[in-house]
Amino acid sequence: MMTADTKQVIMDTARAMVQARGYSGLSFRELAKEVGVKSASIHYHFPTKGDLGAALARRYADEAIEIFDAFLEASPDIGACMRKYTDVFRSALSNNNRMCLCGIMAAEHDDLPAEVRAEVDRFTDVNIRWLIKLLSRGKSKAAAGAIAQRALAIFAAVEGAQLVARGRGDIAVYDQAIEAYRTAGLLP
Repeated sequence: MMTADTKQVIMDTARAMVQARGYSGLSFRELAKEVGVKSASIHYHFPTKGDLGAALARRYADEAIEIFDAFLEASPDIGACMRKYTDVFRSALSNNNRMCLCGIMAAEHDDLPAEVRAEVDRFTDVNIRWLIKLLSRGKSKAAAGAIAQRALAIFAAVEGAQLVARGRGDIAVYDQAIEAYRTAGLLP
């Protein structure tokens, strides 16, 4: 029996699977078994794996926008906002050593359907735009190019720290990398 929130349960379960095993590790049959429905029920909501992957990445990016903008609204302090930002990526690791959903899918970029790739790229853009907004606080427009480069470097560094920490199975590696970025001046 399908309930009104079956689609949400499918997406939540699929998100956890992808964060743990990557997009290539997402199986409709295993997903259906985990959710407790038939595979046809998954296909009813998401006709293809690409449809599901794109929906997951889109929702993930939309959630990121809301979370990150709330940081900006809550505090004028750039350092405090950056700590909250890096804590978001840390939280995936603290949840069964999972990766950022779009970060793990980005590693499979060449194997992703076009609709999934577009949403994964959008997540990167969302992060960079937000970091530019944060880093631009109190700065002149003249510094825009340097700020955009720094935003890209920060995003790449945080995703990289998460990946290395996950590979080691040690969240302390993430913490050490983030602190090293602060000490080096990359992170405010």
